[in-house]
Amino acid sequence: MIPPSFTYRRASSVDEALDLAAELGEDAKFLAGGHSLLPLMKLRFAAPEYLIDLGRITELSYVRDEGTYVAIGALTRHHDVNTSALLAAEIPLLAHAAGQVGDPQIRHRGTIGGSVAHADAASDLPAVLLALDATFVIRGGSGTRSVPAAEFFKGIFETALEPGELLTEIQVPKPASPNAWSFQKFTKRAIDWAIVGVAVQSDKVALVNMGHTPLRASAVEAALASGASVADAAEHAAEGTGAGSDIHASAAFREHLARVLVRRALEESRSRG
Repeated sequence: MIPPSFTYRRASSVDEALDLAAELGEDAKFLAGGHSLLPLMKLRFAAPEYLIDLGRITELSYVRDEGTYVAIGALTRHHDVNTSALLAAEIPLLAHAAGQVGDPQIRHRGTIGGSVAHADAASDLPAVLLALDATFVIRGGSGTRSVPAAEFFKGIFETALEPGELLTEIQVPKPASPNAWSFQKFTKRAIDWAIVGVAVQSDKVALVNMGHTPLRASAVEAALASGASVADAAEHAAEGTGAGSDIHASAAFREHLARVLVRRALEESRSRG
């Protein structure tokens, strides 16, 4: 399908992007890699009057060691996250999961910040960052603020970003046991959105496509904290979630998958850690 008409603007710096957003108002949307927004526009689910292209802002593409955490620029491509030696050593869960996003074309164009800001509950990286207790750095006309991942995702395609604000950086704490991780997802084809996915870092568990937002499997985490076995804790995977039914799977099947994948992920993370 053909998207509705729009006016295209290109920003060469963060400051210019924020100035354009302030000038154009709420009818403007930021465009990063385009693999989330453009399909919505083609389906007429989104119809921004202006697109502000961020693709040339090189200052937001980096992976840096900041001591206790790794800082990732919001415009860092999935491929660069996947192939980062720093992330492979310090946060291998994130490096691996970035390599599971879509196909090579998507990984070379899509950005980690675009995935986060789009806030699709079926997307891999938002849940992974939730399991890693990441913090999102946001810039706007009134300055810079930081929002924990647990407070960032508000609803269907809804985040803590206010109109005119731009996600600029993702700060991911270095896990105490970096190798105690697992990422599991069930798809019809490798390039498809996950029907259900699970990200585990030590005893932190997050779920993909089990509600309107990425979710922490809090009932599983509580069971583990109380001394439950992996098998018993995994039985709580669907508690407190809101899995939906669609052409791909029923809610009951998603809940079953969540229990199975959480058990597999916890077993694998323990074998690694």
